[in-house]
Amino acid sequence: MMFDRASARRAAMALMLLLMLPGCATLAKINPFGEEEEVFDPTSVTAEELYGRGLDAIQRNTLKAATQQFELVDQTYPYSTWAVNAQLMLGYIAYKQQRYTDAVGALDRFIQLHPSHRDIAYAYYLRSLSFYEQIADIKRDQRATQEAIGALTEVVNRFPASAYGRDAKLKIDLARDHLAGKEMEVGRYYQNQKLYGAAINRFQKVVDDYQTTNHVAEALHRLTEIYLTLGMAEEAKRTAAVLGHNYPGSDWYQDSYNTLAKAGEAEKLPPEEGLAEPPGLLKRIWRSVF
Repeated sequence: MMFDRASARRAAMALMLLLMLPGCATLAKINPFGEEEEVFDPTSVTAEELYGRGLDAIQRNTLKAATQQFELVDQTYPYSTWAVNAQLMLGYIAYKQQRYTDAVGALDRFIQLHPSHRDIAYAYYLRSLSFYEQIADIKRDQRATQEAIGALTEVVNRFPASAYGRDAKLKIDLARDHLAGKEMEVGRYYQNQKLYGAAINRFQKVVDDYQTTNHVAEALHRLTEIYLTLGMAEEAKRTAAVLGHNYPGSDWYQDSYNTLAKAGEAEKLPPEEGLAEPPGLLKRIWRSVF
């Protein structure tokens, strides 16, 4: 159906009259078929009511509807306290939907606009989780892991005594263990390819930079293997000694001991029941030996 200009003007006038009516809960628009359609008027509902509808939608797990309600709060009542809360909720919903880039954007906006908000610690924490959830398998690039550690560290530094700070510390340890795992994977690859110099660099990085992770014992064992392969028996024995001193009961020390024993180089190694030092002393022991 085609409209002439007079019909179009009449439709526009009707819409303007509807907009001027006080307390009207709906507006009208003309669709392409010349029919009137009702449109929800957000100004007919309070900010608190819109925000409550958003919370109800979250309870029903209808996150798209919740997003729409919180966006209406933010757009219709931008200077209200409900709009401030809605901005934070938009970041939360994006996180729940695994739209992590959108979540970080929303939370960055919230943090920038409301640095003194009572929930600012939660905003920083949720932002860090948005990076943490993107940590990829060790076979892939670990840029997200580095970003997660940076964001989690900010939570720890800003809110060290909070529950968010304590949980962030745990997640930093897990993320660092992940990075150490990546170094080990690359080091093992180089070792298998007989690129021993590159392998040594990777395993030494684990010993030096990730000494509190679960990968240090294996790194020391791999170094022992490589030094023995290269005919560097003294370096192999010293590395095995560090391994035995710090991880006396580990399978990796037993493997290193057996490897050296087969090569006739196991003398003067510490017994398996030797005293283990706290992990923080490992770097000093390693440097004192080498």
